[in-house]
Amino acid sequence: MEKADIGLIGLAVMGENLILNMESRGYTVAVFNRTLDKVDKFLAGRAKGKKIVGTHKLPELVASLKTPRKVMLMVKAGQAVDDLIGELTPLLGKGDIIIDGGNSHFPDTIRRTKALEDKGLLYIGTGVSGGEEGALLGPSIMPGGSRAAWPAVKPIFQAIAAKVEDGTPCCDWVGDNGAGHFVKMVHNGIEYGDMQLICESYQIMKELLGMSADEMHEVFKVWNKGDLDSFLIEITRDILAFKDTDGTPMVDKILDTAGQKGTGKWTSVTAMDLGMPLTLISEAVYARCLSATKEERVAASKILRGPNTKFTGDRKAFIADLEKALYASKVISYAQGYEMMRAAAGEYKWDLSYGGIALLWRGGCIIRSTFLGKIKEAYDKDPRLSNLLLAPFFQEKIEAAQESWRRVVATAATHGIWIPAHATALTYYDGFRNGRLPANLLQAQRDYFGAHMYERIDQPRGKFFHTNWTGRGGTTSSSAYVV
Repeated sequence: MEKADIGLIGLAVMGENLILNMESRGYTVAVFNRTLDKVDKFLAGRAKGKKIVGTHKLPELVASLKTPRKVMLMVKAGQAVDDLIGELTPLLGKGDIIIDGGNSHFPDTIRRTKALEDKGLLYIGTGVSGGEEGALLGPSIMPGGSRAAWPAVKPIFQAIAAKVEDGTPCCDWVGDNGAGHFVKMVHNGIEYGDMQLICESYQIMKELLGMSADEMHEVFKVWNKGDLDSFLIEITRDILAFKDTDGTPMVDKILDTAGQKGTGKWTSVTAMDLGMPLTLISEAVYARCLSATKEERVAASKILRGPNTKFTGDRKAFIADLEKALYASKVISYAQGYEMMRAAAGEYKWDLSYGGIALLWRGGCIIRSTFLGKIKEAYDKDPRLSNLLLAPFFQEKIEAAQESWRRVVATAATHGIWIPAHATALTYYDGFRNGRLPANLLQAQRDYFGAHMYERIDQPRGKFFHTNWTGRGGTTSSSAYVV
């Protein structure tokens, strides 16, 4: 019997579709699932007649593979991955490869890569984005880990990945140990930000402008033909047009409480660990948390009051402002995400290709958009670009959008419309473009109550001072100083 090219464990939505994708590209895939009847049902159903080998035990799966044996795990992040690695390790030999295709936290991938390399095995932690359809037809794939494993999996991964216009696959090596899962985590954080910004635009149109779902559908339809052309704008257009069985908009029947699986939270927490101001993505995470407090919000809505003013402006002009505000805020989200990747590359000694990452996201994934092509161009022109806002193209776009952006945020605030992501995007921009922030007063406060010291504008950077502010303190200062 001919041996399989790759094994895959985990027959949930993503696993099944990746298997079918691989098989359609000419690869034979061996499959296994803890719940054995899932294997049998898959073989009798979608996998029937295809080059897919069903197995009922892990040793059987491993024995069915060509060397170096490649086993891909599509299971829930966390302990399940560690448990499977523990069971697989004794069955594999030197140079064999374990691939984690789930949404694992990147520190776990760093740990697992080292542990398996110490045993002579190779490990890849790879982000896979695109949902059910992407997995089947071509996802964005972000692999990192043991570099020596890449030549063995590259043909398979690049064959199944989405392709951009010129045929370039949305898959390339990202970097060592946890780099692939880190980039996927940032991707998911940016996805949170994009979705929140779109939802706020919807909220403004619905609550402030009093627009129907059909009217909003027409707006998103137009937006999807311009600078905002993207998968998320496209599906929002379609959602707003979708009717329930009674002919009313389906979107109006859905409870306003959002779920999350943790990758957005990881992005926000990691940004804090790195000292990066990831304000927009963090607001998007908090927005989901606030949405989950449905009962409390309903109770509060009966007690707390906001403005009663009605919108009296030109609706068409305001929608044009809203389009520019959404675009400008989106630039901020990506600028923050890329700034965070740059900080992580320094911290973890990764050699990340920022233009290359934009290319990985151009197709297949949830945040795919024409916008990403402009990011790739910016980094192609200046690979050392410190912040996307400093790229000439984005400078011009922000400048052109700025008046509209400010009008939208001010109007929403005046009318009591909740738009935390748009607002924090604007305040970040104003902070980033400001050569002087009030942190001098903050440092004086810290030195006053805790002798934490400060630097002076008339002295070299890195030289610290303490003042006896009350006349009652001594000359001893704190030894700990963290910027």
